[in-house]
Amino acid sequence: MVDDAWRTLADPFVDGAYATVKGQVRTYVLHQQLLRHLPPPPASVLDVGGGAGHQSLPLARLGYDVTILDPSAAMLARAEERVAQEPDDVRSRIRLVRAAGEAAVEATSGRRFTAVLCHGVLMYLSAPEPLLEVLCRCVEPGGMVSVMALNAGTMAVRPALEHRWAEALAGFDATSEVGVLGTPTRGDTVAHLSELLRRGGVDPRAWYGVWLFSDWMDLPLADTDVEAVAAVELQASLRDPYRQLSRVFHLVGTASS
Repeated sequence: MVDDAWRTLADPFVDGAYATVKGQVRTYVLHQQLLRHLPPPPASVLDVGGGAGHQSLPLARLGYDVTILDPSAAMLARAEERVAQEPDDVRSRIRLVRAAGEAAVEATSGRRFTAVLCHGVLMYLSAPEPLLEVLCRCVEPGGMVSVMALNAGTMAVRPALEHRWAEALAGFDATSEVGVLGTPTRGDTVAHLSELLRRGGVDPRAWYGVWLFSDWMDLPLADTDVEAVAAVELQASLRDPYRQLSRVFHLVGTASS
């Protein structure tokens, strides 16, 4: 069994990052974008690195058959807590599997899924190729692969807004940084991940931004209209030049039939 590198980060991630304005915006914006491409329920969904199920639990509520796969026992324990609060019919549509994303084929007994999600995972890996190859193997012909990754093209923005000018200057050519949880993160580009998907037999169909304004601002939850922020971020995620400046991007592809 894989080591639980997220053991000490599970609570800060679930209770902290996802509970913020930015975290709620991420879930909402990605959900709306997914609904543009997902077939109707009860299609099967594999959420690789799905953590506590913030993205896939709402899909289970809509009737999708969801498998959450994650290497962290701590994260899956938080998922189990959240699933336990759902009605019986929703709980019956959710399966939790502990495994590394790279072992998803074996961990799911070679099952092919209508949709394979992998959001916020690639940034913690040294390279995207091994996991993307597995994602493409897990999707059924005509199915969807959905990837959210850190935007390597906007690395200079955060340090500049925080007046860290030397880091901002280096950020124009940087491909990695230390993330908000204090862990190293690596950026990708839409062009590179699109090429990797093509190699795996998945045709890139669309890409979106996810965070723009809410990532660069301190928005206290108690004093913020989260729905209003989410509505603005959703529009920004769909349009140039705003989506190009997004902190992270969302890439969607369709597997060859």
